[in-house]
Amino acid sequence: MWSWETARDGLPAVLQGFGLTLTATALGSVLALLLGLAVALLLRARTRWITLPVAAATGFIRSTPLLVQLFAVWVLVPGGDALTLGTAVLGVHYAAYTAQVYRAGIDSVPRGQWEACVALSLPRRRVWRAVVIPQAVRNVLPSLGNYVISMFKETPYLAVIAVPEMVHRANEYGSTHFAYLEAYTTAAVVFLLASCPTALLMRRLEKRLAH
Repeated sequence: MWSWETARDGLPAVLQGFGLTLTATALGSVLALLLGLAVALLLRARTRWITLPVAAATGFIRSTPLLVQLFAVWVLVPGGDALTLGTAVLGVHYAAYTAQVYRAGIDSVPRGQWEACVALSLPRRRVWRAVVIPQAVRNVLPSLGNYVISMFKETPYLAVIAVPEMVHRANEYGSTHFAYLEAYTTAAVVFLLASCPTALLMRRLEKRLAH
């Protein structure tokens, strides 16, 4: 039976893991956004010696579950720091998806602008840095934000490699006090309260970019 008193007492334990949840999300997002952009650029390389291995690697990552990847890295790197490994796996996993988002953003840049850059004899690096990438990122910002939110909601997977994030803490409190319902519900409410403002911000950003 639900107990408000138990839920209130368990809140500090749940919030204790919230910091690690935010840390894993923030670091994993930075890695996913930067690595995803690098992968998107590599996929547009002129030689297949680069594009084929990169495409195969991203396809493999997108075709296998995040949970399996976490276990595999945890086994292959014995003694590694769980938070570091888990955050790296999260970042690499989502980089495979954000690379496709960046790819769509790059493709959305009007062909006329590419031709204008060629007509002006702009250096290739300057074309990418000053013309293509800023527009591509602007076009896909809402999609990238959605992946950040998805990563935040998937941080509980880190509990399988003993990262004491929020759900891990909730599980500990629930098993100690035989109060799984209150502990998990509290964690769910915290996830909801943290996700909603970000989702609303993404919607506003999407509407603003649409005009």
